Amino acid sequence: MPSAPPPPEDPRVRFAAERTLLAWIRTGLAMMGFGFVVARFGLFLREVSALGESPRPLGWSQGLGVALIVLGVLVNVLAAAEHRRVIGRIDRNEPYQAPWWSLGLLVAALLAALGVGMVSYLLQM
Repeated sequence: MPSAPPPPEDPRVRFAAERTLLAWIRTGLAMMGFGFVVARFGLFLREVSALGESPRPLGWSQGLGVALIVLGVLVNVLAAAEHRRVIGRIDRNEPYQAPWWSLGLLVAALLAALGVGMVSYLLQM
């Protein structure tokens, strides 16, 4: 007895994977934009302080800003790799299997660490 053909693929599965990728790309771009603002914030403070007294050093803002930009780039690269893995599993008709790591938890932990750095920077002013 011949086996029944597999049911047609539900296009919503691929669309959901695409929406997830786009959400991560937006997150990475927002992190890069915020990193640029943080890096330039130190320069702004230095210029403002130079109006009344000797200019202050840039402090941590440039390092924190660069770290946010690098984190944004890393998020986009990891999201693309995860999307490729998920689409490959869909193409092979494999069931969904959660990865052993979570991009969301990784980003949350790194942003929390950067947030602590920003708070300590602002308290030093």
